[in-house]
Amino acid sequence: MTMKSICVYCGSRSGANPEFARQAEALGRDIAAAGWRLVYGAGDVGLMGVVARAAQAAGGETFGVMPQHLLSLEVGKTDLTHFVVTETMHERKKVMVMNADAIVVMPGGAGSLDEFFEVLTWRQLGLHAKPIVLFNMAGYWDPLLGLLDHVVAQGFADSSLLDFVQSEGSASAVLDALRRSLS
Repeated sequence: MTMKSICVYCGSRSGANPEFARQAEALGRDIAAAGWRLVYGAGDVGLMGVVARAAQAAGGETFGVMPQHLLSLEVGKTDLTHFVVTETMHERKKVMVMNADAIVVMPGGAGSLDEFFEVLTWRQLGLHAKPIVLFNMAGYWDPLLGLLDHVVAQGFADSSLLDFVQSEGSASAVLDALRRSLS
């Protein structure tokens, strides 16, 4: 049986709420404890660094992907199990998704939103069938969930779009959703 890999999109900043870092640590630790591999953006800063260090500390495998131009800005974490350098952001996103069985989107900024909407669009178009879980700690993604409802209500997407996204508020709930989806 092959090891499952969980792609985690998250901020290169820690955010304003200290709970974000606590939950990122719990998620990294829980992914490792489940025997899964963390796939992420290879940064050693913000929530990216927190989730990766927690997975490593718990003995988990880590697979980081970073474009060349971000190596110094996001402080490439080169002590990962696998560290891949790409030429472009698009290539980074493609490698991350191709090496994952599921996607978790933690709080983050424009980059995390870009990653979320790309995998959601790919799912809508039938390019993958991987579960997508919004880690909605402290209600961070509530406005995004409202936007998705609005898009459907205004007739720009079928209601099936909403079935492609699960929303969970804690690391343990995210892990439970992943276990159900990946079994």
